[in-house]
Amino acid sequence: MKTSNPVLSRLGQAAERERAAGYGPYGPAAQPGYGQPAYGDPYPTATGYPAAPPAVQPMTIDDVVVKTVTLLGITGATAVAAWALIPDALVGPAWIGAALTGLVLGLVISFMRIANPALVLAYAVVEGVFVGMVSKFFESLYDGIVLQAATATFGVFFVMAALYKARVIRATPKFVRGMVAVMAGLFAVMLINFVLAMFDINTGLRDGSPLAIGFSLVCIVVASLSFILNFNEIEEGVRMGLPARYSWTAAFGILVGLVWLYIEILRLLSYFQGDD
Repeated sequence: MKTSNPVLSRLGQAAERERAAGYGPYGPAAQPGYGQPAYGDPYPTATGYPAAPPAVQPMTIDDVVVKTVTLLGITGATAVAAWALIPDALVGPAWIGAALTGLVLGLVISFMRIANPALVLAYAVVEGVFVGMVSKFFESLYDGIVLQAATATFGVFFVMAALYKARVIRATPKFVRGMVAVMAGLFAVMLINFVLAMFDINTGLRDGSPLAIGFSLVCIVVASLSFILNFNEIEEGVRMGLPARYSWTAAFGILVGLVWLYIEILRLLSYFQGDD
């Protein structure tokens, strides 16, 4: 099946090769008579039959749901542990270290052609530390802001899921291309802003100014719409018969969107909490 997503295209080609090689549910290994000697070949002994490779189970929606809940549980538990165990004096270093480590892991996972559950689980742990430190910092300034941001994040997620299910918003090829371009642009801007902030250079994007509020609103809208891409990728992945291990990659995409959305909502709420 054709897809406008280049990553899914590569994964679909890999799945097709697996099926053609006999490793999928529709490959030669699954066909009657697979492994039997051809006409004219010597009849093998009882131990001479070639072992049929195990069939690879295709990905399902349930697989993605289970993996997503698992990653969210790990991220949440790690965030709580980091909040409780990391002293206040180390919040800043832990925040920056987790952000940089998560960035590297996220890029590695995003550009790998093979799903790696160990890397995805490691990413969830690192993001837990990041979320825990960011949440601890903002909660120390504004009581109750973390609960408000978490509630709003999951509220937006379920609204987007409902809109996608009702086909109110469709992941057309044009929509996908536009979203990928916008997300790449925002990522570049945030990365540059992060580097400049480390040298005490204020760009105005994160200081509570009208520009900062507008930037956070744009990020929240884009992060919300990114779930449409995730849902579309999951549906296409299931239709293309991707192996079940790719459900980890799909769950990773949802986790990235949730963390991004949560951080942006947290920032936006802080801008309306009064003076620091």
